[in-house]
Amino acid sequence: MAETPDVTEKKLSGNEYLKEGSRQLRGTLPDELANDLDYFSEDALQLLKFHGSYQQDNREQRNRKDEEGNSLGKAYSCMIRTCVPGGKMTAAQFLTEMDLGDRLGEGTMRLTTRQAIQLHSILKKNLRETIHEINRIKLDTYAACGDVNRNVMCNPVPYKNNPVLDQMQEVTVAISAHLKPRSTAYFELWVEDSSGQKQNMAEFQPVEEPIYGNTYLPRKFKIGVALPEDNHTDILTQDIGLLGIVENDTIIGYDMYVGGGMGKTPAKKETHPALGKPLAFVLPGDVCAVCEAVVKVQRDFGNREDRKMARMKYLVEDWGIDRFRAKVAEYHGKPLTPIRGVQITGVDDYLGWREQGDGKLFLGVNIENGRIKDEGDLRIKSGLRAVLEKYGMPVHLTALQSLILCDIDPADKADVEQILTSHGIRMAEDYSISRRFSIACPALPMCGLAVTESERVMPDFMSMLEAELERQGMPNELISVHMTGCPNGCARPYVPDVGLVGKAKNKYTVYLGGNARGTRLAFIYKDMVALEDVVPLISPLISYFKSERQGNESFGDFCDRKGLDDLTARSEAA
Repeated sequence: MAETPDVTEKKLSGNEYLKEGSRQLRGTLPDELANDLDYFSEDALQLLKFHGSYQQDNREQRNRKDEEGNSLGKAYSCMIRTCVPGGKMTAAQFLTEMDLGDRLGEGTMRLTTRQAIQLHSILKKNLRETIHEINRIKLDTYAACGDVNRNVMCNPVPYKNNPVLDQMQEVTVAISAHLKPRSTAYFELWVEDSSGQKQNMAEFQPVEEPIYGNTYLPRKFKIGVALPEDNHTDILTQDIGLLGIVENDTIIGYDMYVGGGMGKTPAKKETHPALGKPLAFVLPGDVCAVCEAVVKVQRDFGNREDRKMARMKYLVEDWGIDRFRAKVAEYHGKPLTPIRGVQITGVDDYLGWREQGDGKLFLGVNIENGRIKDEGDLRIKSGLRAVLEKYGMPVHLTALQSLILCDIDPADKADVEQILTSHGIRMAEDYSISRRFSIACPALPMCGLAVTESERVMPDFMSMLEAELERQGMPNELISVHMTGCPNGCARPYVPDVGLVGKAKNKYTVYLGGNARGTRLAFIYKDMVALEDVVPLISPLISYFKSERQGNESFGDFCDRKGLDDLTARSEAA
């Protein structure tokens, strides 16, 4: 029997007591869903996260007043996140999510950096109807947020007759199902009775939570699956990263990495981003069991006193990987096999027309920053609706906030392309490779953590960068850029060639030295840079890179090789 930690002398954070006394994630949610208020209490909204929703308010409407000058208070609404393990959806599911965004939300839908779907501005009174409908189409929002394992990521490329990709998707679905909470609260609240009149809601009947226990995890938990030649899901940024090891066209096992994570808190200097550390080589049949053991170690020994230090990366760092590995083996009940150490060598975005392997085609469509909307001549929502209603093809979501239209008959290629382009949707070749690899978090106006813009300014920033690359004769150079409106790192800004992390209004910390493959943390190049000054700041470095790069070295690899002092000296001399 694995040992359990002694927490009798520890002062737990308030969230821990809240979870423990929540009647397995119910709390006051049943009563608050039935009242006439347009917002949830602080305790209820903390539990709401486990059900896949965050309460937000439009920060640009906080000073709104009625005709007589009286304050109207905050404009509350909810963001709802749908889990899509491995990013695979049917056309009907995708269309229904868009319909919900139109009917009950703000008229848009968002593809996330974790292959999930987000609907924004759902009013509290419409929350149950929205989540119920999502479950009706065989998707769910359960554990899309909260202190549990969240949406499991996997390379979504739809090549057929490819056992490796099939095996990866199968293990992704298996992990997702295995690590779902067992509490029935979700189904009672949102699924079984959409009217909210279930009579026995107050008659709490606990069920066993064999993986999460009474207080679930200390903090959120993330898992990704990828391949050495295509680290599409940035596995080293995950709490658990699984790198498929292939021999003779089949996955013989996975190199498992643990303790990755992107967030940091500026006010707490001990916090920082981290890349996963090598744990073990795991056979396909043991993946769920070893993942469970890792989760249980984090459950029992992760920091429950300070949520800022509660991610598993800090436990791995505090213990060291050897001690952590030994504890996982103890919980697993048998020794772990040494990691194979296969190197990550590449990454793909899946955009453009490609042969699928079964006589059909797929089309990767760039959705800048993941926002599905109609605005001016660019009518992404209408264009996708027209194609999906006509052809009904499956849709796969990418980790770069874009999507893939699958199973297209070659005879329909021209028509599909015509429908999309007639709605202003450009083909992959019409975008620079840098823009195709750019991602951004939502940030303002809805995210309560954002300190500045991200999604709304990223397109203009990329235009500035593209103009500079064109001026320097490098229009086809891949410089991956990730932007976030705060340091929490939702768009993984600490690993690309250039990371932009919001620090104050229109001020960003500029990170350099990562790469698109996600194999290295970037370093801080300069703090508190206005967005319009970022491209002029790195322009001399791009010129330096052009003249002194080695072979196929990327911009981030070059910056890492030269180092901060060398780059700073070069920039100051320019």
